[in-house]
Amino acid sequence: MFGKILIANRGEIACRVIRTARKLGVRTVAVYSDADARALHVEMADEAVHIGPSPVGDSYLRGDRIIAAALATGAEAIHPGYGFLSENPDFVDQVTAAGLIFIGPSAASIRAMGLKDAAKRLMEKAGVPVVPGYHGEAQEIVLLATKAREIGYPVLIKARAGGGGKGMRRVDHPDDFSEALSGARREAKAAFGDDRVLVEKYVDKPRHIEVQVFGDNFGNVVHLFERDCSAQRRHQKVIEEGPAPGMTPALRKAMTEAAVKAAKAISYSGAGTIEFIVDASEALKADRFWFMEMNTRLQVEHPVTEMVTGVDLVEWQLRVAAGEKLPKAQNEIALAGHAFEARIYAEDAAKGFLPATGTLYHLKFPDTPPEDAAMRIETGVRAGDAISPFYDPMIAKLVVHARDRTTALGALRKALARTEVAGSTVNTAFLAALAADADFAAGDIDTGLIGRHQDALVAVPPPSDEAIAAAALAATDASTAGPAADPWSSLAGYAHFHTLARRTRLRYGEENILARVSARPDGRFQVALEAPHDAINAHDLRSMPRSARWPGHVTVFEGAVGYTFTVPDPLAKADEAAAASDSLRAPMPGLVKLVRAAAGDTVIKGQPLLILEAMKMEHTIAAPHDGVIAEIAAEGAQVSDGTVLVRFEDARG
Repeated sequence: MFGKILIANRGEIACRVIRTARKLGVRTVAVYSDADARALHVEMADEAVHIGPSPVGDSYLRGDRIIAAALATGAEAIHPGYGFLSENPDFVDQVTAAGLIFIGPSAASIRAMGLKDAAKRLMEKAGVPVVPGYHGEAQEIVLLATKAREIGYPVLIKARAGGGGKGMRRVDHPDDFSEALSGARREAKAAFGDDRVLVEKYVDKPRHIEVQVFGDNFGNVVHLFERDCSAQRRHQKVIEEGPAPGMTPALRKAMTEAAVKAAKAISYSGAGTIEFIVDASEALKADRFWFMEMNTRLQVEHPVTEMVTGVDLVEWQLRVAAGEKLPKAQNEIALAGHAFEARIYAEDAAKGFLPATGTLYHLKFPDTPPEDAAMRIETGVRAGDAISPFYDPMIAKLVVHARDRTTALGALRKALARTEVAGSTVNTAFLAALAADADFAAGDIDTGLIGRHQDALVAVPPPSDEAIAAAALAATDASTAGPAADPWSSLAGYAHFHTLARRTRLRYGEENILARVSARPDGRFQVALEAPHDAINAHDLRSMPRSARWPGHVTVFEGAVGYTFTVPDPLAKADEAAAASDSLRAPMPGLVKLVRAAAGDTVIKGQPLLILEAMKMEHTIAAPHDGVIAEIAAEGAQVSDGTVLVRFEDARG
């Protein structure tokens, strides 16, 4: 086994590799860009090396700097994770030339599967079924259009390089072929620097089912069963599961045998995934699946396989790269239970899944797994970390495992409902809606499911009055109530003749909300919503809701939905109101801690007049305009929200 490895990646996959390396007693070296200087993977590793500015082209794609870091730190091997340089055969050659070991397949294997058309021709020779289509080198439009007619519409135009849905167009009619081809070529050229395409038969109800394979350097190859990745938006996976729902023994046997055959055809070593497209229009049948492509690396969704087989795939990667044989033979690998993985992203599902940025001011995952289930949280961020525009906006992967699909799906829903993220727009509500979708729950899925149901899946109901009341309560910071709290900075503090109350203003979208929060003698809080409601609507809350306060905002969690309200600065509002009046009112309940002026004084705009202590903080109240003070509050006075603190003789001086 290696003594030290370098991880040429970042985020959750770097943290994932570090955990297994630590278990095996292998020391780790992290690499990081400017944006990742304080990242979790840097903190977890034994050593860390800075490799450049934040853009990936200046850091995580700089193979020369990564190799130099490995040599400088005495690392024996490089683990590429996924993405970045993980499937770059030139990088593999450079690693090997430097006397280091690449923890993954050979450069030759990667090249063999790197281009979709060449890979499919290779699979045809190996006897692996491929989608009917044209995978040749000629790219003349007349030839491609002719091949499309021969295949039969609808057809799919696909870029021969890359993935992620880029350079892909469905064409339903011959008249649309030319325009679709031009669009696919432009997109492929921009994304991959290669505008060549292939043309395939479009499968009407396609399922995306992939098989995890693993090979060693002694010619051994095994499969670790299948994963279903049909739940996709924009050709990108959202929720993966294993085993595939509706899988028959005949199809599993045919598909896994084809996957092993494909890996052996290129003398594959390491972790890899053979992806198949399956026609689900008439259930799953053994003669209705075709090779799509091979990912010559560890997949993002590999925890699904680990959960249903009990195998640590990263450990296998390290052992095989270190020269060991596969730890298990095929007959020793068993399938047990069902697992789901949900990808939690910083993105706005309602706006076409537009990536989002922001600071994760609040990040909380379930402390314990749901009943009758196991759970894993794979993440590379912590509360306080920023979601950078430079990298993939994944926050975490939520993985659950249970005895059967129904139980596992229920566990996924419960875990999503207990996940809290504030500070950035996230997709947890969308994931929960998908997990609750009737077709998804029934296992009636295909790659078009999300597209067909998208409007319903991304719709979020407006916050209930209860959620608004909870936001108002959270905005008052009433959670400070208790024996250890300052009684004057809490709604539960002492008041001789009346209950202390605080008026709170919130904003949700375009809606302005006014609420009045007070503490009852029995320990409950009463929240009266005064606007925009026609009548006062009172709510009694015994304890603080699931919520998070962050600069200028409060987020209330109802299930997997996080409702974020803007909380205007009360002092700013007070200044604005006072600037147009002859009096200055308290923006919140508090204690007049210090008075710096007296009746009869002439003051100028911005001059400090008194200090109000509220919410455990001191707030300076300044003159909103020039004038002469007629009255001013007494030092030591306890005031309520709206109490006149200063009255002026003149509105302007």
